[in-house]
Amino acid sequence: MAARKTISQSKAPTAKPRTTTKKTPKRTASKNNGKVPTIGSYLIQRLQDYGINEMFGIPGDFVLQFYGMLEESPIQIIGTTREDNAGYAADGYARVNGLGAVCVTYCVGGLSLCNSIAGAYAEKSPVVVISGAPGMEERETDPLLHHRVKDFHTQRDVFEKITVATALLDDPLTAFQEIDRCLEACVRYKRPVYLELPRDCVHKKAIMPHVPEDYQPTSDKNALRESLEEAEELIQASKKPVIIAGVEVHRFGLRKEVLKFAEQHKIPMCATILGKSVVSESHPLYLGVYEGAMGRNEVQRYVEESDCVILLGTFMTDINLGIYTAHLDPGKCIYATSEKLRISYHHFHDVIFSDFVKAIGKQKMKVVVRKIPDNVRPQPVDFKVKPTQPITTKHLFESVNEILGDHTVVVTDVGDCLFGAVDLMIGTHTQFLSPAYYTSMGFAIPASIGAQVANPSLRPIVLVGDGAFQMTCLELSTALKLGYNPIVIVLNNKGYTTERFLQEGPFNDIPNWKYHNITDLIGGGWGFEVSTEGDLEKAIKAALANKDSLSVINVHLEPTDVSPALTRLADKMSKQL
Repeated sequence: MAARKTISQSKAPTAKPRTTTKKTPKRTASKNNGKVPTIGSYLIQRLQDYGINEMFGIPGDFVLQFYGMLEESPIQIIGTTREDNAGYAADGYARVNGLGAVCVTYCVGGLSLCNSIAGAYAEKSPVVVISGAPGMEERETDPLLHHRVKDFHTQRDVFEKITVATALLDDPLTAFQEIDRCLEACVRYKRPVYLELPRDCVHKKAIMPHVPEDYQPTSDKNALRESLEEAEELIQASKKPVIIAGVEVHRFGLRKEVLKFAEQHKIPMCATILGKSVVSESHPLYLGVYEGAMGRNEVQRYVEESDCVILLGTFMTDINLGIYTAHLDPGKCIYATSEKLRISYHHFHDVIFSDFVKAIGKQKMKVVVRKIPDNVRPQPVDFKVKPTQPITTKHLFESVNEILGDHTVVVTDVGDCLFGAVDLMIGTHTQFLSPAYYTSMGFAIPASIGAQVANPSLRPIVLVGDGAFQMTCLELSTALKLGYNPIVIVLNNKGYTTERFLQEGPFNDIPNWKYHNITDLIGGGWGFEVSTEGDLEKAIKAALANKDSLSVINVHLEPTDVSPALTRLADKMSKQL
């Protein structure tokens, strides 16, 4: 069947995207030009100091005064269709920009954010959550205010569980220090923070001058020295060293240091699925993604045969470990993250992750050069199109792989679209975003908007299952409004295929939408419905040519057809059971 294309004649108003590439935010001293700052104006200035130029959210009466200040500031407010989508967008923005922010109203807005912010916390994505709140005076005179749940502090109590720092900005004596404390914690720990701003405190002025402190934590010198000595001893004694680079290498801006360390000693590298593209996958030392049986057998064998595995910024999650089909001997590992430093069975405390990574790269070591067999590195695919052949999941990912370049960013949702993306070749570093630990469905579409807002030169290739698409697809109207051009590929296998893999049942079936017709609903973009390899090729070419707007490709797949990665896992687990 030929590809179907629908093109809307009407166009929504578009905002001109910024053309500058975002960099890691830098802390700079706040400037007030001699004016006495208010709590609201100081918060806005500090967000700019940390490199935030855009903010996501939905207004409400408890936050309207602050929204008014934002409108008059250089920070652009980007409205979304739902608060949880605003959180996903801010998360995607943070992963590209280095820091993100979302602003919503009290409880009905804030509590809707909880799932997306929980995901950002789990995967160390630094997002500043700003929530409006009832005024302090009106709480005393009218305690049954709308949006209230239990107590006036209920929402803050909830966010204390899913953020690294919280503050109620109700007192001009403490609010300015609290803003600084929370923002510094967000950057230091790479996790979300929560700021609650009562509406009668937005315009309260500082009572005394305030200058933000630039406090930087330092490592214990003795602990750092001994950890480096022990790491050096283990590496130099090894015959088969290997590096596993994780997502924290990106979060903490340590990619260059890790690459320099690997290149200096010619140590082979691989990544986890959460950290995929933390280094360029075309690098001659790159092996592929290591995630137990989900990754290629050659990579798993090469890593697990190592007598010194150097894990840098890697989360040892079940997904990263291929549902625990990975086997690493702790006695042969150097495990360094922002939360833990373990060398063999020795634990070191008070050593800053970035200090360790930078210092180990400066150590003068004699390291055995380990050969990388040709079959271990990513293998080129003999890609061919059989025009009348029905599309398989394997062919779909091979087709996606053909269009990736320096200016594309892959944003994948949860399910087989995530597992299938393991085999994609990302040639440019840090251009792969996924919720590969928290695995919340619905992430990809709103997160792709955040990524493109952060860097408009990137074009998102969005991989989303039909179930996840049904959750957050209306956020495409925001992409249309902004004039963005994501290519959204819907894996339409009529339900939750990954769940079918675990437990078959009618609960895995979902309504079969005409996903490509979403462009008619939102009033713009191109839609394609494809079932054969030839149709897919035509649709992808047309979508790439459609640089001025978004494209949605509805790809029909068999419900039982799964990616090569999921097939590898099934084969390995069947032999173990």
